[in-house]
Amino acid sequence: MKQALAIELEKLASFSDSEAPAVTRVVFSDADLRARAWLKGLFREAGLEVREDAVGNTFARWVGSGEGVVGTGSHIDAIPNSGRFDGTVGVLGGLEAIRSLRRAAFQPRRSIELLMFTSEEPTRFGIGCLGSRLLSGSLDPSRADALQDSDGATLASVRAAAGFSGPLNSVQLAAGYYSAFLELHIEQGPLLEKASNPIGIVENIAAPASLRISIAGQGGHAGAVLMPQRHDAFLGACEIALGVERAAVGTGAIDTVATTGVCRVFPGAVNSIPSAVTMEIDVRDIEPDRRDKVLRAIEECCALAAARRGLAVEATVLNADPPAACDPRVMGALEHACVSLDLGYQRMISRAYHDSLFMARIAPSAMVFIPCKGGVSHRPDEFSSIEDIANGVEVLAGALAELAG
Repeated sequence: MKQALAIELEKLASFSDSEAPAVTRVVFSDADLRARAWLKGLFREAGLEVREDAVGNTFARWVGSGEGVVGTGSHIDAIPNSGRFDGTVGVLGGLEAIRSLRRAAFQPRRSIELLMFTSEEPTRFGIGCLGSRLLSGSLDPSRADALQDSDGATLASVRAAAGFSGPLNSVQLAAGYYSAFLELHIEQGPLLEKASNPIGIVENIAAPASLRISIAGQGGHAGAVLMPQRHDAFLGACEIALGVERAAVGTGAIDTVATTGVCRVFPGAVNSIPSAVTMEIDVRDIEPDRRDKVLRAIEECCALAAARRGLAVEATVLNADPPAACDPRVMGALEHACVSLDLGYQRMISRAYHDSLFMARIAPSAMVFIPCKGGVSHRPDEFSSIEDIANGVEVLAGALAELAG
């Protein structure tokens, strides 16, 4: 099992627009579509029934003998210059968990379904967990289809070009579709490694929010416009970015984090004063009220920078989602699997958010974490050992057997 899984993870990483060891696989890119085709082949080889919805969420089902469905899965899209384990462990690991149960002659009463989500990363359309938001009814389909990438292409046109047609209002799952949902994922933090625990069982998933800030100033020749007459959009952006950091640190809580991850400067010439800037900001906390206080502080900072520098600043909240609590019964199934396998585990919080944040709105859900070296993620040196991945797969398989048996 370990060798085959390692080979499949390496193969999946090869579908990339970056040179190894980096992985870049943006949703609906050629690399993404080739990876999807290869994975669907694996799903069918495993004897699973495969279907896709209008946004490209992919379902691979092992049909059980009775009613009900237990789900597991994650995503395969990867931000630019990232690693090979984020999301993919939950897809290929979920597939291997199903294959291992089949090898053991397990007969599920409830069907077991592997779900590969579309666009967990916000890279292309500026909003994360696109597929799971639509599955859970958390995103208006018309708003989703109108989302644009950096080239101005809408989701409606991009998904159609990728071969995913039909109305997005068909994506939402019926109430009670899943009796339970589990997601296997690398921790993306250092706690399991520091504690020398092979398994983390997630109790809560943090509340994420993101903003897009547009700043309009006045351009001009870098030599001809004197400093007192300038309305430099980039310098306003600098003030706001420092205000983002100040707002997060100012809560005094270690669980509050904020990041200015995008800053696009126009026209981007060394001898031209920046006339426009677009910023994208990520704010997260396990306490939504504290997170929202940070959002308000950032908006106040925008107003101050605009007044001080004579700029027009517009801040738009793209999403501000509530946190999720994991289901005690599903967490219990994961704990039972850990005990039966004699694997140490700890309860923990997920400070990164995942598709399970939205699946928890429509199904009893939980997550199982495995360690990643140094807590590093979203970088080419992201790493989880095949031994740790195999432990996660075995725990997932045990929990699936309990919930579907």
